[in-house]
Amino acid sequence: MKYRSRLRLRLRRHFMCRRDRLLVFCLSLMLVLHLNLGLLDAATPSLADRVVEHHLANGLTVLMVERHQTPVVSINITFAVGGINEQVGQTGLAHLYEHMAFKGTRVVGTTNYEKEKPILDELAIVGTELDQREREVVAKGTSAAAEERAAVESLQKRFLDLQAQAAQYVVGNEMALLYQRHGGVGLNASTGKDLTRYMISLPSNRLPLWAAIESDRMANPVLREFYKERGVVMEERRLRNDDSPNGLLFETFTSAAFRAHGYGIPTIGWGSDILSLTPAATEAFFKTHYGPNRATIALVGDINPKEVIALIEQTFGKIPAAPPPPSLVTIEPEQRGERRVEVEFDAEPAIVIGYHKPTVGHPDDDVFDVIDAVLSDGLTSRLHQTLVREKRLAASAGSDANHPGTRAPNLFIVTATPLAPHTTAEVEAAVYEEIERLKREPVASQELAKVLNNLDADLVRGLRSNSGLASQLAMYQAVAGDWRYILTSRDKVAAVTAGDIQRVANQYFTKSNRTVAVLVKKSSEKAIAAFPAGEVKP
Repeated sequence: MKYRSRLRLRLRRHFMCRRDRLLVFCLSLMLVLHLNLGLLDAATPSLADRVVEHHLANGLTVLMVERHQTPVVSINITFAVGGINEQVGQTGLAHLYEHMAFKGTRVVGTTNYEKEKPILDELAIVGTELDQREREVVAKGTSAAAEERAAVESLQKRFLDLQAQAAQYVVGNEMALLYQRHGGVGLNASTGKDLTRYMISLPSNRLPLWAAIESDRMANPVLREFYKERGVVMEERRLRNDDSPNGLLFETFTSAAFRAHGYGIPTIGWGSDILSLTPAATEAFFKTHYGPNRATIALVGDINPKEVIALIEQTFGKIPAAPPPPSLVTIEPEQRGERRVEVEFDAEPAIVIGYHKPTVGHPDDDVFDVIDAVLSDGLTSRLHQTLVREKRLAASAGSDANHPGTRAPNLFIVTATPLAPHTTAEVEAAVYEEIERLKREPVASQELAKVLNNLDADLVRGLRSNSGLASQLAMYQAVAGDWRYILTSRDKVAAVTAGDIQRVANQYFTKSNRTVAVLVKKSSEKAIAAFPAGEVKP
């Protein structure tokens, strides 16, 4: 999941507007900000004044903003938990738990939990033993004894029988249907390297229903249909990673760039790990990481903060805090030489180039956001103008200042797809030319002013909706430790100069700090091999 990009919430106060048309643009933008965010008029409360913050005794953080234009509230629950919190051999747990969280609780999703529970308990035992026995038989191959194979068949039969018994108590998709019947929209969730997030928008008079459902889900999740959902996740991995050229390219690239840190492990997990995940391991992961002390709830819309606080205290306040999670101690060592990898796939070529960089809070991190916008923000950006329009080397080109997460030092990446008959080598050389230009030539004041203005316009669009503001508040509270980072980063970005861009480009965009992954069209290589040099393909 891309948490910060050129659409980041940057509330910059100062613009480098030296031409009249830029001055008009800035004044217009200030008016829009005044109308939409109430940030610029001294008589209107600023965003900092409008956010009501409340902390429960169990560690839960609640952020609230009143907007009474419509009787709707958008809610975002963000846990500071993701793929980097997993252990070796259990990759994919965070993503799998996100799936399981929609299966219900002891009340939701079942017709009779008392009768369902013993079946689920036995199913977990049988399923875990079956996984182990199947792995052993597969490892032994034809040398596996007949008794071992018979034992597997017996377990398979019992497993299927228990699944059928458990299925009779399942009320499929009941949580989503409850929200839908009461006007809820946008029910969704996402898991990334850093965060797990749940979101919903619903009529404000249905807040008590939301609090009852979500506090129950946070306190009493039930891992029903575990093996069915594990199979769904495995199929998702095949579609998005194993059988997807871009998915496989990025997975290989990221793993090459991070050899020690958890960022190098795909969020969805490795296939062998997914197939070995158990209900016991998933439940243990939940109890360790998903307590209220790891969560932030942001509510934006037609609310009364005092009433919301009372409601959340009565519901979420009863949930005990989880014990402190294990510390993340692994730090990615300094890269000391270019790394290059190739991915063979019967697909059109593509390339990803990445450079290690600092994370949120570091002064250079804000400079990378400006560089990101200079290179790929819109049709007038440098990569699009040079590679796509002028030289026609690439069908597309872009960049990202925070791959694959933000809680730890990450990557600045450039991606491109060659336009036939041009090659990835030609595109790669053109990208380096643009990077060297950043090092060599100061970005013109007019170009820099345009970039900052566009970032502010993106800010307005990002915060205009209730769901957008709730998402950003919860995200920055979880990632930066304080939602006010939305505001404090404003002046940091506004202070970025052309000299800063040159300094950062020269410091970080070096060959020894670079990882390159290339998608190679396998079928083309076979065709070339079939016709040695000097021969002409008929």
